[in-house]
Amino acid sequence: MENINNVTEFVFWGLSQNPEVEEVCFVMFSVFYTAILLGNLLIMLTVYTGNLFKSPMYFFLNYLSFVDICYSSVTAPKMIVDLLAKSKTISYEGCMLQLFGVHFFGCTEIFILTVMAYDRYVAICRPLHYMTIMDRDKCNKMLLGTWVGGFLHSIIQVALVVQLPFCGPNEIDHYFCDVHPVLKLACTDTYVVGVVVTANSGTIALGSFVILLISYTVILVSLRKQSTDGRRKALSTCGSHIAVVIIFFGPCTFMYMRPDTTFSEDKMVAVFYTIITPMLNPLIYTMRNAEVKNAMKKLWVRKAF
Repeated sequence: MENINNVTEFVFWGLSQNPEVEEVCFVMFSVFYTAILLGNLLIMLTVYTGNLFKSPMYFFLNYLSFVDICYSSVTAPKMIVDLLAKSKTISYEGCMLQLFGVHFFGCTEIFILTVMAYDRYVAICRPLHYMTIMDRDKCNKMLLGTWVGGFLHSIIQVALVVQLPFCGPNEIDHYFCDVHPVLKLACTDTYVVGVVVTANSGTIALGSFVILLISYTVILVSLRKQSTDGRRKALSTCGSHIAVVIIFFGPCTFMYMRPDTTFSEDKMVAVFYTIITPMLNPLIYTMRNAEVKNAMKKLWVRKAF
């Protein structure tokens, strides 16, 4: 039987239906998004001009910042504009593209964080073999793997959704097109699709989270053999990574490791991994990393003179 699709656009409910709250949110999220762009661009500029690109850790940090900009840009500009708009609509095609972008860049970020954890494991637990294991060719292959993995994950999510019929209603209780809110609007049984979607997202989120926890546990245990100075430096670097992992994976696990259901709190939870984490990443990595701070100081001195 051919699927009937009468829906040409979707309507977002947004973060709030209160005009006063929306005005406050408009100012707040405009500042947040500006901070995301400036902070992550500064990280990328610092890595490039500070000759840190040769280090695998900063090689991946540079691309993490790039992904953060892309990830937040999939949802933030539309959300900010909609906060002052009377009609918060998005076309069917635009919704599918946004769904693809959210899962593509979100999954790619998960894989980059996992690769960065592996990099720290090799650097601390196998320091004599570090440059052999993490040479540029292998780093490029791992980076390519993160992009391919993100693409495969997102294309599966979109393929599962586009084959569903949508015949009304078309109102999404969210500020962007995510898979669970969109599935609620399909005029057919979505149980099987929901299970596959949850398995796809949940396996990646939980699997990567477990790998990260094991990696950092092994690293922290191995630090007992390090000198005091080496232990302090390693803890400073790993501490920033662990902070990012907790802030990002906590909300992601809540959203995607459960059955195909939605809650009113989902919108606020989603703000953490689509807006807050990309904004905090530059602060976390610079405040706890002396090498990045020194490179930034040199960059400012170079600009001043």
